[in-house]
Amino acid sequence: MSDFEEPFKISGMWQCSICTHENTTYSSSCELCGVLHDLSLYFNDISEDEDGAKCRHKYSGVSILARSLFTPPSAKSKAIVFSHDFKDRRNTTGNKQATMDALHKTFMTRKKRHINIVPFKFDTPSPDDMVTTGLKSSRNFRKVDTEVLVKDSVGVTGKEMMNNDILLTEKNTSMDPSALVQLDDGGTSSNVPSSSQNITLALDHELQHLSLESKLKNSKTNVKKTASVSHYKPEPWMLQSENQEIRNQLSLAIVGHVDSGKSTLCGRLRHALGLISKKQMHKYEKEAKEKGKGSFAYAWAMDESSDERERGITMTVAVAYFNSEKYRVVLLDSPGHKDFVPNMISGATQADAAILVVDASIGSFEAGMGVNGIGQTKEHSQLVRSFGVENLIVAVNKMDGVEYSKERFQSVKSQLGVFLRSCGYKDSSVTWVPLSAMANENLVTACSDTRLLSWYNGGCLLQAIDSLPPPRRDVSSPLRLPICDVIASHTLGQVAVCGKVESGGIRTGCKVLVMPSGDIATVKTMERDSSTCSLARAGDNVAVGLHGVDPGHIAAGGVLCHPDFPVRVACHLELKILVLEITVPILVGLEFELHIRHAKSSARLVRILSSLDQKTGRALKKAPRLLTARQAALVEVRLDREACVEEFSTLKALARVFLRSQGSTVAVGVVTRVLDRALDMG
Repeated sequence: MSDFEEPFKISGMWQCSICTHENTTYSSSCELCGVLHDLSLYFNDISEDEDGAKCRHKYSGVSILARSLFTPPSAKSKAIVFSHDFKDRRNTTGNKQATMDALHKTFMTRKKRHINIVPFKFDTPSPDDMVTTGLKSSRNFRKVDTEVLVKDSVGVTGKEMMNNDILLTEKNTSMDPSALVQLDDGGTSSNVPSSSQNITLALDHELQHLSLESKLKNSKTNVKKTASVSHYKPEPWMLQSENQEIRNQLSLAIVGHVDSGKSTLCGRLRHALGLISKKQMHKYEKEAKEKGKGSFAYAWAMDESSDERERGITMTVAVAYFNSEKYRVVLLDSPGHKDFVPNMISGATQADAAILVVDASIGSFEAGMGVNGIGQTKEHSQLVRSFGVENLIVAVNKMDGVEYSKERFQSVKSQLGVFLRSCGYKDSSVTWVPLSAMANENLVTACSDTRLLSWYNGGCLLQAIDSLPPPRRDVSSPLRLPICDVIASHTLGQVAVCGKVESGGIRTGCKVLVMPSGDIATVKTMERDSSTCSLARAGDNVAVGLHGVDPGHIAAGGVLCHPDFPVRVACHLELKILVLEITVPILVGLEFELHIRHAKSSARLVRILSSLDQKTGRALKKAPRLLTARQAALVEVRLDREACVEEFSTLKALARVFLRSQGSTVAVGVVTRVLDRALDMG
């Protein structure tokens, strides 16, 4: 052990074994770090261990590691030499043991004798226990009635909010038991939380609203000063017609059971209208035959992804365009498989009208109706009606497979018609068209097959589309453009979104507010059907290139809106719902997935306020314990994260909700009230 030599020896001085500071022999502890020098003078019951004290570093009497942690002072202390004629045990070595309070009393300087450290008895909560309890109670802070607490939280400084929270919390004696602290006061206890707890609760509450508040401040949008929607006046360019001739746009959702022929119908329709060239069609036919799916050639005109072609099903909503005599039609080809209903909801919520495609084949129609299980014909019909779609075209497809039988057509019409009426469709708003997409029968021209001509004298599918009434457009309200998807292209730039303008108008060069992030952006360019346009009004499907906004702050489910009239952002909602065909009753506490336009979030049912009469809307029973199939009710739900939403009386498109659990839609409804006062943007 060459690195170790005899301990430090300077007359009248001793060297700290930790920081190597040189102290006078009258110092019982190190002047620099406070480490005790020796206890043998004060304690007689000390166990000596000479062997453990001999190995010291040649410079300090400690190990090399200890010396590396503390650099010795650059100037040596001057020592006063004392005579050591008397013998004591001051310089002996060994292990010393005693309680901390005894050591404190022994080596306390005379100037600080008044300080008394009492051993902690652990019969009352320690400071660490109080902090832990405060953190636990902060997690349950939302369980307390905070309506008064958050009334003016937006726009109030953090210090003012904290003070208000503390005062309110101290007055609240009905908090969660986990927030109560027992105080050591002569054996008495108090149920008033400590001030440290209140500060913790206030900070926790403030942080939950800090993100949205700070973003809104950064974007120079003062929420408190936003004008009421009733004060909004549309600009003249929103109400005037464009100089160029353009048809009214009609968004048409194509829905139905899986394998009913939706994509084939869309592809065949576009091919018959001359929108798919012979060369392109030949390519589709060749690729389909190579995959052993020759009958899918027209469907591949819509299903362009490799996964969709490999599986032979539509997985996302495909968009295509064509012009009829009356409309500029936007086809929204929706997936029919039950696993992709969320995708169908996200895309088809833009629809003004819908085509419900049903398979007339024996067994296939019954499967879609759910005779031997849950069919998507029923679910899609209910969903489309809950989207606000009132006008429906029922395309009874694959009639060539049943020899264009009138009896089969009437059977399908009678069975499905009863269900559609139960969903709220009027007979006068439903058009029935027998056809065959694969045989190009009764699509864009009148039927030619004699078997169909013998009993059907109605119009073709294209004529049925033109017979749909024009949808009503809300151009006099502030801009609302729900973001369907975030995209990027050479013409639009790296930050662009697409969606349907639900209200108001938008044009290049104008400022828009991106919610829920609260960022202000400038409209750089716009496209409609891959063609550049300068403005868009309510009802138009457009792609918008944005400037001056972080792409990370934009996501599907957000909304572009007027900077002075932002959309509301909330996570606590009151809903009026209709329970669908379910087998398990709905109870308070049910966790589900809530869809609002293009946004979806995990949510929980927190209250069932009352059951309702479906026809009159009158309350039948207050606070029922559960809800069963076909019941209407008023409920409260809480989302895991904020969503852009409006009340049904303000904007219907952003107030329709869909509740899904375990892969099925359990209820549909509308937002009747936004309950988040602190995040009220209206």
